[in-house]
Amino acid sequence: MGIPEWVVTFGDMMSLLLTFFIMLVSLSEMKEEEKYQALVESMKQQFGYSSSQNSLIPGDLRPRNSALSKTATMGRAKRLDTMQGGDKVQAPVGDHPRVVIVRPGTKTGIGTVVYFAEDASDLTEEHRAILSQQGDVMQGKSQKIEIRGHTSHKPITPNSGLRDNWDLAYQRSRNVMQYLIQDLNIDPRRIRMSVAGPYEPAHIGTDEKKLRQNPRVEVYMLDEVISDTVGTKEEQQERFTPIPGLQ
Repeated sequence: MGIPEWVVTFGDMMSLLLTFFIMLVSLSEMKEEEKYQALVESMKQQFGYSSSQNSLIPGDLRPRNSALSKTATMGRAKRLDTMQGGDKVQAPVGDHPRVVIVRPGTKTGIGTVVYFAEDASDLTEEHRAILSQQGDVMQGKSQKIEIRGHTSHKPITPNSGLRDNWDLAYQRSRNVMQYLIQDLNIDPRRIRMSVAGPYEPAHIGTDEKKLRQNPRVEVYMLDEVISDTVGTKEEQQERFTPIPGLQ
């Protein structure tokens, strides 16, 4: 028909470019975080985002603990708040980097949350994995660690052996505390255990998926250290031996 061959290639390229810009516009207007993350994960698998990290590692064996293989989990594609510019503060690695504390007070970025089934209090393998990952951050420090238990507003089942939601929240916190002390070797003097029962829900709407996040245990580090919570100020000063010549 007299059309040069390069016109066909050019037309295909322009079609792909138009599709690309349509995709960018769609992403800029996307409001649902879960669908956005699903799209990011799908594109990562199709275009080799994860495998590109492995290609940088020499040799045929791919060590699981390689720093290069962990680089993908540090990028913005893994952050829950990608559309808000990424995580700007130090926080645990994962899709939920911040500890949600609904009551007023000093907030912290060092901690984690484990979610429980409605009537459950025993730790699962998933709970242990989450706590073990956070234990690497908390071990070897002197700051106090608060463990705070929560439940939903649903009443306790009669055959559970518990009196009320306070007992359930306490049992959850105690199980987490025992795991930190016995399995992660956290100094028990650092532990502060508390319960809020059903009175500090993370969500109060009607979305069932969000309401399932209310039965939980928060574990987070405080600004206090062990020595700040033992005895009076005068007694604390007496434990220190003064250096001669210094006031």
